[in-house]
This record gives sequence, C-alpha cells and structure tokens, in this order.
Amino acid sequence: MKQLEDYVRTIPDFPEPGIMFRDVTSVLQDADGFQLAIDSMRKLLDGVSCDVIAGAESRGFIFGAPIAYALGKPFVLIRKKGKLPCETISTSYELEYGSAEIEIHADSVRPGQKVVLIDDLIATGGTIEAAARLIEQLGGEVVKIVFLMELAGLNGREKLKKYDVDAVITYEGK
Repeated sequence: MKQLEDYVRTIPDFPEPGIMFRDVTSVLQDADGFQLAIDSMRKLLDGVSCDVIAGAESRGFIFGAPIAYALGKPFVLIRKKGKLPCETISTSYELEYGSAEIEIHADSVRPGQKVVLIDDLIATGGTIEAAARLIEQLGGEVVKIVFLMELAGLNGREKLKKYDVDAVITYEGK
C-alpha cells in the first residue's frame, strides 16, 4: 500500500536553486492520494473536541471542507482581503518580501467556539498565525492546527508554539 509521501511530487530547484518544492497537486490529482490525505488529516483530530473547522485560502479550503463534512462541522473561510462580501475583520502579516492581509466574516465564529485550523503546508507559519489571531479576535479558541505537510527547516512551529500543531508529513529541509 502506498504511503502519502509516495503521492507528493518533489521538484528540485523550484522556484530557485537549492529548493526542493513539495507539490500538493500530485496528491489532489490522484483519487487514492487525495482520499489518503483527507483521512490522514482527519485522523489527527481523533479525540479533539471542536465546533468549527476553518481553512486558509486557498488550499486550506481544499482540505478543510471535506474534513468539516466528514466531522459534521461547519466550515469557515479565511480569505485574502477584499474577497468576502459581508462584514469582516482583517489582520496583516509579514511575508518574506512585503506583507499580506487576510480576513474572516465577523459572524463566522462565535465567542467560546472551539476551532480547528486546516492548511496544506506550514513553512514560516505567518499565514496560519494571522488566521489564529482572527479566530481569537472573534472570541474563538484555536484548539488544533493541522497541516498536510511541514517544512521543518523553516521553523514555522516556533511561530505557532502556543498552539497544538500537527502535520501528516514532515520534511526536514526547506
């Protein structure tokens, strides 16, 4: 039986020399790989009590929505600024070169709700840290953060050290 790592395509020297790019599209393009990814991420939530699943744009949507469906939970979108139609709150965060801003509907998480954040990849942790701040601004509690893959060499867990963080696959490099 194939392991999830068998479905992840690695592209050397992309986008620049020395980088080993871990391509999630090869997981999505294979029905067995996609199912294994969802099931593996969902399994990391065994024993976790939550009210809401939230995902960061855009690959967090791909993995978070089926997990929410499987658990019978609502799914909340965390999007790039200007993409949500109702009242929102937003936060900015630093990128390697510049900054970005994400937002969430102001009514998507109620005070006291327990929230699980889902995304495909943890690199530096900036996007998900910002997403967690939004959840907390609305009065929610981030009870777990789950990723499909982790690039441990970029130390994203350090930025998320106050949270329960888990990844299905961990790559030691960048």
